[in-house]
Amino acid sequence: MSSIVTNKVGKYTYIYESVSFRNENGKPQTKKTTIGKIDPGSGQPVYRPEYLERVRGTKRQPIISDSQVFTVEDIKQSRVVEYGVFSLLSRISEQIGLTSVVKDAFPDLWESVLSLAFYIVATGEPAMYCEDWISKSESYDCGSMSSQRISEMLIDIDFDQRMDFFEKWGALRNEREFFALDITSVSSYSELINDVDWDYNRDKEKLRQINICMIIGEESRLPVFQIEYNGNLTDVSTLKTTLETASHLNLRNIAVVMDKGFCSTKNINAMCDTDDPVRFLVAMPFSHNFAKSQVESEKKDIDSVDNTITIGSDVLRGVTKIRSWKPGKKLFAHTFFNVEQFNRDKNKLYASVSALKDEAQANPENPDKLQEFSKYLIIRKNGKSGHTVSIRYDVLDSELKTSGWLVCVSNCVKTAKEAIELYRAKDVVEKGFLRLKNCLDLARLRVHSDNAMQNKIFIGFIALILTAHIHKVMTDKNLYRALTMKKLFKSLESLKVQYIKGNCIMFPVSKMQKTIFDAFGLK
Repeated sequence: MSSIVTNKVGKYTYIYESVSFRNENGKPQTKKTTIGKIDPGSGQPVYRPEYLERVRGTKRQPIISDSQVFTVEDIKQSRVVEYGVFSLLSRISEQIGLTSVVKDAFPDLWESVLSLAFYIVATGEPAMYCEDWISKSESYDCGSMSSQRISEMLIDIDFDQRMDFFEKWGALRNEREFFALDITSVSSYSELINDVDWDYNRDKEKLRQINICMIIGEESRLPVFQIEYNGNLTDVSTLKTTLETASHLNLRNIAVVMDKGFCSTKNINAMCDTDDPVRFLVAMPFSHNFAKSQVESEKKDIDSVDNTITIGSDVLRGVTKIRSWKPGKKLFAHTFFNVEQFNRDKNKLYASVSALKDEAQANPENPDKLQEFSKYLIIRKNGKSGHTVSIRYDVLDSELKTSGWLVCVSNCVKTAKEAIELYRAKDVVEKGFLRLKNCLDLARLRVHSDNAMQNKIFIGFIALILTAHIHKVMTDKNLYRALTMKKLFKSLESLKVQYIKGNCIMFPVSKMQKTIFDAFGLK
């Protein structure tokens, strides 16, 4: 026969399954097997998963704790659910203040909104499978989350509620930091969404699209605000509207970091000339004469030890000058030269043209190569059958003229080192968009109305806040050395709880799970 006994060893009380039997000589003996221990904090028993799985299907003695007796029938009627993923995401959401903001903005829907966002973060699967995930996982009291329920929710959330969320979230996250701003396109199969239109598609696909503009904190790495635009609007045309909207949502002290797509004389003047000028750092394309003039003025002297800047594994040259932008207005002009990038581009181009010259000498009238021949080479007939081939060095010099160079202008960033660090950090927006489209199942908008489309993107935005925080912690705490984000969630899926007659019993926490929770500052 068997019984359950406890024994205190040091600060822990262990639970044993004690089995009495007689050996081959007929002498009574007892074998004890560790099946769990008492949680010092709650006083509840914590059983090993293998024991719980075994006892659910066999007729064993009742499990006895100080306050409760669980019979075999109790255990058979119990419910086991995944707990680790929900525990991490719900506590992170509370930790960064997201839960309280969602509750305030959506008092009747907050549990459903967060549950769908948690599902998107944890699985990256289409929303139609959310109901299955909810059924086997610990979650808020949000109902079944069936496809029909999700569709109703995506219609119920209105514009004012979304703006209320952004206002409250912006007020909470209104840290004095730089914000990166960028635009991406999201494609849709629907022809019923007004904001979806035909235009240049960044993913090179023949699908209608909308544009999403997002602002993300450079230091916190958390998304702060997003807005959707008609698909045929250009990047620069959305900048003023986005900044004006953000200014009404408590997003003060904004200093935006922008890519070359936003750079135009009109945009820079607009940011400088307002009553409350926008603080900015923007990279300039070399189609702009100002950028060309900076390269010309610095190329002789920039390559020196005094101008050396180390960023990660890259070694650059960088200088900052105060330059006149227009009458009465000066800006900080930051000019950078990457010697290694220039040499890589130079070697690649030289090798390509050298090979092209060999091909031209072997077959100067090759119809498949005539366009390349004419671009880089001068081919002249020499007699009846011979040819001379020479390289157009002016073309090579022109192509390499701006190779390895970067020019940024700013009205607030005063040093080259700070400017390049901020600009390099801008990839947090691009990575955020990549996760939004690829990991969060938002690359295709499988909805058929404006409001549902905007709300699905909004749920994705909430999911992206959580994903961005997880990514930052994993980076800061070096978790990526042992885990991917997908493996992190897989590891947490095995942390389960069992509900027996209203009692919640947690399965043992593994070493990896403890490492994960410790990294996020959670007990």
